[in-house]
Parts: sequence; C-alpha cells; structure tokens
Amino acid sequence: MKKIFISGVLLLCSLTSYGQTSIIMDAKGSDQQISRHIYGHFAEHLGRSIYGGFYVGEDNTKIPHVNGVRKDVIAALKNLNIPNLRWPGGCFADTYHWKDGIGPKDQRPTIVNTWWGGVTENNSFGTHNFLNLCEILETEPYLAGNVGSGSVQEMMDWVQYTNSKEGNPMSKLRQENGRAEPWQVKYWGIGNEPWGCGGNMDAEFYANLYKQYATYMAGGYLDGGIYRIASGPAGDDYNWTEVLMKKIPLSLMEGIALHHYAVTDWNAKGPSTTFDEKQYFGTMRQALLMNELVEKHSAIMDKYDPEKKIGLVVDEWGGWYEVEPGTNPGFLYQQNTMRDAMIAGATLNIFNNHSDRVRMANLAQTINVLQAVILTDEEKMLLTPTYHVMEMYKVHQDATLLPLQVKSAEYQLGDDKLQAVWTSASRNKQGVTHISLVNVHASKAQEISIDIKGASYKKLSGRILRSKKLQDYNTFENPNLITPQAFKDAKLKGNTLTLKVPPFSVVVLALE
Repeated sequence: MKKIFISGVLLLCSLTSYGQTSIIMDAKGSDQQISRHIYGHFAEHLGRSIYGGFYVGEDNTKIPHVNGVRKDVIAALKNLNIPNLRWPGGCFADTYHWKDGIGPKDQRPTIVNTWWGGVTENNSFGTHNFLNLCEILETEPYLAGNVGSGSVQEMMDWVQYTNSKEGNPMSKLRQENGRAEPWQVKYWGIGNEPWGCGGNMDAEFYANLYKQYATYMAGGYLDGGIYRIASGPAGDDYNWTEVLMKKIPLSLMEGIALHHYAVTDWNAKGPSTTFDEKQYFGTMRQALLMNELVEKHSAIMDKYDPEKKIGLVVDEWGGWYEVEPGTNPGFLYQQNTMRDAMIAGATLNIFNNHSDRVRMANLAQTINVLQAVILTDEEKMLLTPTYHVMEMYKVHQDATLLPLQVKSAEYQLGDDKLQAVWTSASRNKQGVTHISLVNVHASKAQEISIDIKGASYKKLSGRILRSKKLQDYNTFENPNLITPQAFKDAKLKGNTLTLKVPPFSVVVLALE
C-alpha cells in the first residue's frame, strides 16, 4: 500500500510539471490576410542606432559598407524580409528639419539632439541616405514628419521632394542633389506622440492640426495616394482614439498609430539581464496587455469605421529596461535576452490574430536601441534572440490567417495569472501552413494538442528558439549562444498534432 501511495505521488508530480493546452485550428482559413507590414522596424536618430549602427560613413576603411551603410546590417535585414522602416523618429522627428540633411555634407548645419544624450547631430545621414538604403533593402520607407516644431509647408515640400517627378521647385532641388527619379514614399506619419514629446497637445488640438497637414498632403504625387498615419494614443488612452476617429474625416486618414512598451515602472524599469522571475512576470504582463489594447482601440475604431478602412499602426512596441551599466543613459542601449524573445513572439502572434485591423507595426528599435534585432560594436555585429524570432515568423508575411480556438494553461506567480501559450497560424501562397507558438511560462513545459479541421497534412517540420536560462543572451564573444534549432518533439497522427513546448521558448511548425 505504501509503494502504491509513493507511485501515486510521483505520478501527480509528473502531471503537474507541465501545463495542458488544447487548440482547434480551422485550416480552411479566412478572408483575412496578415499584412507583411506588421513585421516593420524603426530607426531613430538615437544613441548608436544610425551612427555606428546603420551608418559608418563613406570614408570608413575598417567596416565593409555600401555608401556608408554596413554590409553586414544590410545582409541581416534583407534576410528578415523587412517590409518597412520608420525614420527619423520618434521624439527626434519633431525636432528634425529635413532640408538640414540634404546637399553637400560640409554645408549642412549641426544641431544638438536634446532628446537623446545631448550629442551633436551633424546631419550627415539624411533623406537621400535613408531612402537609398530602403531601396537596397527592398523595403518601404515610412517617414515621420515634423509637426511639433515644423510647418505644413515644410511637410508639403518633403512630400514633393521625395515623390514628384519633375516640374516644381522641390523636384528640381532633388535633381540638383543627384537624384533624378523620385523615391515614391507611400507611408507618412503626421507627427509623433503629440500628447508628449511631440508638443504636449490634447486630442482635440492635434485632431484639428492633423486635418490641416493631411489636407495639403492629399495625393502625395502617387497613384492611389499616400498612406497618412495620425499620431495615436499611448497605451490605454482610449479617449485619444475616440476623438481622432470622431473629429477626422475618414477621407483624410489611412491609419492611426498606437504606442505601447512593456514597462513595469517608468521610474524603475529594471535591468535587461539580471532580472528575477517576478520582474519577468511583470514585464510579460505589460507586454501581453497589447492584446487588450488592440481589441479596445479596434472596438472604438469600429464604431466610426465599420468597414475597417483605417489601419491600426502599432509603430512603437517592445521591451524597455534600464540601459547597460556604464553607457550613456540617453542612448537607450540594452541587451536582449530570452525574455525579449517571449515579448516578440507573443506580440507578433497578437498582431497576426488581429490583422483585420492591425495593418502595420514597428519594433522599437532596429539597432543598438531598446529591443533591437541587431547589436554592433565597431566592426563586430550580432543578432539578438528578437532577430531570430522575427526571422522564424517571416513565414506569416502576407499569408492567410487560420483561425484558432485556444484553451491555454495558465502561468501563475503568487496570486497573479497569465495565459501561458500564445499562438497564431497561417497558410502561405505555396499552400504551406505555419503555426507559431510561444510558451511564456518560466518553468513549466506545455503539452499542446491541436485538432485540425478542414485539411489534412502529410509532412511536419519545425524550429525552436530556446536557451537554458531566461537571462541568457548573445554576446560579441559568443554570438550564437541562442539560435534557432530543429524541433522534433511534435507528432502528427491523422488530424491531431501534439507537441511539448519547453519553458520560455518559441516554436514554429510547418505542415504540408
């Protein structure tokens, strides 16, 4: 009897060492496409993002480059298939005057970057550099215009400079500066965070100002017109969205931006690598709040735009911690651990599942700033866990969303609970189905069963991103500590797919 009791305890322990999650996948699909623009990026004149990150100068003899832009960065970003790149800010956008960044470099004025570190900005990387880079990357540029300290005329001139073919002062100026053909920039942000660093405006004031800018930008010299993005709310400021949707005619707006960072306390953000489980749990709670934010802002937009013509553009998202010890506090340089992989994987799944309204998103930021996908140190470069998640997830770009019904296990810490498994699925143009799964639990594996409806598959493969500790990260000495590996712990039997996902890991499956 004693032996039976002990074995029963052991069985109970084994059953509780992992969570149980069940999923039903409608493989017939939907009429909803996951826009590739959800996988966008963001490059601000901040810290070592532009200078030393993207741009090392045309005269650099130590680091291989194309017109001053690092070749290793170009190769890495092309491998991600990045669909768009936002520039020049951020807060910097509303102090940036684009004409300072064109013409002979020795004649360009300098300014002090008062937002980020108080460093001198010499304007050596300007409009031509950025838009030419986007051509090399085969990505769409997303320009953030200056509303805070700029003017309607300045914005109109920038649109004309980048998009008009000929026959006006700005196209002539562009040609004099060495560029004959326009770049045809489609995506334009009208200001940035006007509720804060963009001017400390209220929603009503910004809505009126936006209408003025948008009116004079209409068309933008492009067939089909440009995509004008209103600067939307911070987090759960639902009133901001309500005012913009109510006050701005739909004909003057193509998108509304949303900013949300996974920050537990703005006055004490916590370390990037030496965090404990309580700090991890708090960060993930804030990151996963994105699901609620998207749903509630979308519901407000639905009232005024039931046909969903206006896109929700989450053009700043990611983790934000204290800077690395010994670095400039204004440079926002932080390391990137498996915690960041959890943020990236879960957030992208949220965007995929809400792609009926979420049309674009931009991770903050691309290189050396916040939740970067790339870190550099002089001639060295490494790819972060966040980079690898986005590379694994690129299979969802422009694919058809497959609806999921998820009954997830919970991740509990103390009295608080989070959903443990976050997932999305799609079918690409080649007919391959991909399922991305994230287990955010810090210690428990997840036993997952997926009931497939409406299709049958014969081939199954997968990849996984995992590491021994949540706090693990890639270094310049060991840049490949965390990289995707083959995942073989999944089985397909008939229409049932079963797998076991380790703690704090990301899995992407391919079914054919």
